[in-house]
Amino acid sequence: MNPRAEIVRLDKQYVWHPYTPMDRYLDEVDPLVIDRAEGSRLFDVDGRSYLDANSSWWVASLGHAHPRLVAALTKQAARHPHSSLAGATHEGAARLAEELVAVAPAGLTKVFYSDDGSTAVEVAIKLALQFWQNRGQPKRRRFIALDGAFHGETIGATSLGGVEIFRRPFAGVLLECVHVPSPSDDANESFARAFAALERVITEGADTIAAVVLEPILQGAGGMRYYDPEYLRRARALCDAHEVLLVLDEVFTGYGRTGPMWASDLASVAPDLLCLAKGFSGGMFPMAATLATRAIFDAFLGDPERAFYYGHSYCGNPLGAAVAREVLAIYRDERILDHAQRKAQRIAAAFEALGEIPGVTRARSLGMTGALDLVVGQGYLGRTGWRVYEEARKRGAYLRPLGDVIYIAPPLNIPDADLEELLTIVRESLIAALG
Repeated sequence: MNPRAEIVRLDKQYVWHPYTPMDRYLDEVDPLVIDRAEGSRLFDVDGRSYLDANSSWWVASLGHAHPRLVAALTKQAARHPHSSLAGATHEGAARLAEELVAVAPAGLTKVFYSDDGSTAVEVAIKLALQFWQNRGQPKRRRFIALDGAFHGETIGATSLGGVEIFRRPFAGVLLECVHVPSPSDDANESFARAFAALERVITEGADTIAAVVLEPILQGAGGMRYYDPEYLRRARALCDAHEVLLVLDEVFTGYGRTGPMWASDLASVAPDLLCLAKGFSGGMFPMAATLATRAIFDAFLGDPERAFYYGHSYCGNPLGAAVAREVLAIYRDERILDHAQRKAQRIAAAFEALGEIPGVTRARSLGMTGALDLVVGQGYLGRTGWRVYEEARKRGAYLRPLGDVIYIAPPLNIPDADLEELLTIVRESLIAALG
């Protein structure tokens, strides 16, 4: 048996894949078998390369195996791979926190580390709930999130999710979350009606609401839905007026994905809690952070019972901290955001043209993302997008869809030639699959 066949055999015998109907996978799917990754490309065991159109679930913001990140990880592994933050600290965690606060939206001054985007959001949820408990308002236990929202996989984060197929199996054990219409321009509700719904829920029940939780400007897993920054500005003002916390989940949108460092910069808004992951460690190491204001931090001081008794074994891991610091240094030294602006313009022009292809119902782009709707109303289980995926795979691109939404979110530093090749493959694949 050749090496590829043996890997596939073992995989199908033992591995349970994420977000995958396994009966279909076992019977129908001939998986990519990745051997290595470099830059904007994945290489399979047969030596064929595939452009990584979604940065491997949005984490490889600087491409794969960036030499400086590999060096930082290697150096740290030889010296200090792990120690806990329980009554101890280390230089990486301390300096990374300082550097994060320096680039974060104004007012965020405290950093709590965790493992990934889901746990960064879980931290924010627990902080919000205990904040109000410590402040003598224990009735504030409800959350508000958008229809189509996605905030992660833990039970708390799932509670916030507005993609029904992800929520339904766990409905009986979720926290109480009120979902309001999305203001995105592909939603059924108009912007005005969407904001009116948010305003109504807050004004009628502010004394029971812990926080509003939003993916700023771009709802990713819900179908790459963009919305006007004005909604975020109004939401911030509404939260201020009713003393409701605003949590922004920048796990996907942060680190320049939408243009500026933070999507919330597009609205000139700062949250009370900010959730970071994915590009945070450049796809090199599972690590995340939740940033908080001093006012939230202060609510946990005093009586030991007020402390935040929560943490992870790898909280503030030295390997992740070293890589995350190097990510920030690369953004500065290589002017990642500046160079990405030109690439974003190319994506915008290309996706506007792709919108004219018969069978594409809608095209849109923002920063280093572009998206196309193929079939209206099919959602995450739609199959048309997978036909495009198969065509792209034949042509050398890994273009995993969101059901019937085709999108790209390549590394911010993808070489121009690779970006042009990717855009060509998307066009050819759409024509082949929809023709």
